[in-house]
This record gives sequence, structure tokens and C-alpha cells, in this order.
Amino acid sequence: MKNLIGSLALAALAVVLVGRPAPAAADDKKYEMKITTLAPDKTAWAKVLKEYKTNVEKAAKAKGYTFKVRVFLGGTLTDDENNSVKMTKRGQVQAVGASTGAVASLVEALEAIEIPFQFQTAQEADYVLDKYLKDAVKPMFEANGLVFGFWSENGFRHFAGSFGPIKKPADLKGQKIRSQESFPHLKMWEALGASAQAIPTGEVQTALKTGSVKGYDQSLLYSIAGSWHSHITDLTLSAHIYQGAVIMFNKDWFYGLPAELQAILLDEGDKLVRKGRKAIRDMNPKLLKIIQNTTVKDSDKKVAVHKLSDAERKAFVTATKGVRDQVAGRSADHKKLVELIEAGLKEFRAKKGKK
Repeated sequence: MKNLIGSLALAALAVVLVGRPAPAAADDKKYEMKITTLAPDKTAWAKVLKEYKTNVEKAAKAKGYTFKVRVFLGGTLTDDENNSVKMTKRGQVQAVGASTGAVASLVEALEAIEIPFQFQTAQEADYVLDKYLKDAVKPMFEANGLVFGFWSENGFRHFAGSFGPIKKPADLKGQKIRSQESFPHLKMWEALGASAQAIPTGEVQTALKTGSVKGYDQSLLYSIAGSWHSHITDLTLSAHIYQGAVIMFNKDWFYGLPAELQAILLDEGDKLVRKGRKAIRDMNPKLLKIIQNTTVKDSDKKVAVHKLSDAERKAFVTATKGVRDQVAGRSADHKKLVELIEAGLKEFRAKKGKK
């Protein structure tokens, strides 16, 4: 009888032990994150992501983890920005840094951020994105298999072309222009009368070189990083679209990490938001000089840089005014973000007016 009881007790103990997870092996505390971006090396983006890598690895080590961050710059994994976002959702990489225009290929409501002539200054964009949009967009990311990490930026976009100055909407009428593959961008060009073609980022330089398009809009940062500026005769400092950027993670991978590591990835990113924006903006005067000193192909002339007068700017604002309602009408989430942006702008401008 004793032997029977003893056997049953051992059997019960075995069931309990089998049901428990095995003790964590040393390798269970080793993790790796691949993050991809089209931003080339030796840019503000590269500097910030390298600092992020260092800070995350150091913070993880302090918690007893080995966490390797591998940064892939300059489109080494893909030169299509929309594809880099989709690679992250598919889990081919764990993270990506991309423009809000590219992220909107999945999280479509982010199109609201890129309504033309919506933001007047970088400061009001910061205020709205940080205070009004950050928490609002998080569930939209998760619904698409992603986790919002932290904001960065591409910057204000400007008109550029090889067919003369762009000072009024009529200057764009019928011109072959490259558009980002994004609804508000395409609608803006349509409103301005341009013949726009949606072309992936990695194919733009070839399109400019062959003449299949003769103009584009882009930030100073990426215009130079992609060497697009070497194919233009004129640049207009139109600042017509503020384009933010996002560092985000694959949802399944992120929530498979220990809570401590999840917190590190988010906290270390938040610490770099202001620094990253400042680094990108501080580059603009130098970038503008590079463009101004660029020799136009088959010419001894330099690229001409133009500024819009208040009246000229107003003409563009009037011509593209309808894009706001077209974007807001896309979905309930689009409408929500448009209204949040407008509420944030109203609050920021009221505060600014009191100073």
C-alpha cells in the first residue's frame, strides 16, 4: 500500500513539474532588433538612430539583458519606403524609421498629418503631434500589427523642378511631377493642375534622370540624401507639407519581449525626440547652401532658390484648400485626426497670441 501511495505521489509530482516552464536558459536573456530606414549614413537621422542603439543596449545591459540593435541605413534592405513599413508588419525586420507618408500606406489615418499648408511652423507641429496625436494614433498602429514607438521627422517639403520657377499654381499646370504614394499628396498635385505620378522613393532619381518626371516635392534633407537635387534647375521654399516620421515596431515581436525591454525601447526613444528634431532642423541652412551651390546639369548656372511672397503663398493655399475635406472624408479615423490637429493648432496659436 505504501509503495502504491509513493508511486502515485511521484506521478503527481511529475505532472506538476511537466506543467511548469523550464528554468530560463542563459540565451533567454539575449535579444536582437533589426531597424531599417532609408536615411543614409552621416545624416542627423543616422546619428540619432546610432545613439538610440547605444542607449537601448546600455539600458538593457543594466537590467541583465543582452540586447543587440542592428541599424540598417540608406535603404540597404529595401529602397522602397512603403515596403520598409510592410517588412516591419510582416516581421522581416523588428523596427523601422519612416515618414508619416510611408507609414500611412498601412496606418491610413496618418494622411491627416500631411494635408497641404496645414502647419505654419515646426513648433506648432511638435505641439500637435506630441500633445494631441501621440496617444490617439497608438491604437491605430496596433490595429495594423504595429506598435508606435516615438516621433521623428522628415521636415517641411518644398517644390523643385527642371522647368523654371514654381511661384504660382499655373507654373505646375501639366508638368510631370513625382508624387509620394499618398492620398493627400496626389490630391494636392491634382488641385494644382500637375500631371503627377506616384513613384517609389528608390526609383525617383532614375525618373528625374530620364526625364519621365521633371519635378518633385521633398524636404531639403532627403532631396540631397537621394541626390534628387542634382536634376533640378529651381527650388521653391514653399514649406507646403510638414512631414513627420515615426519609429515603430512589429507588434507580435514587441509584445513578446519582457516588459522591462518594452519600456526601455519606448523610454529611450522618448528621450531622443527633441534632440532628433533639433539635429534635423539644424542641418537645413547647410543643406540649402549645398543646393544653392549645385551646378545645373549641362550649364554653368547654379540651382535658383525662390521664396514665396505672402500673396503667392495664399494662391497655393486657396488652390489646395479642398484637400482637407477629401482627407477628412476618408474614414472616421481620418476625421478624428483632422479635428484633433485643428484643435491643437487652435490652442497653440491662442497661447502664442497671448505672449
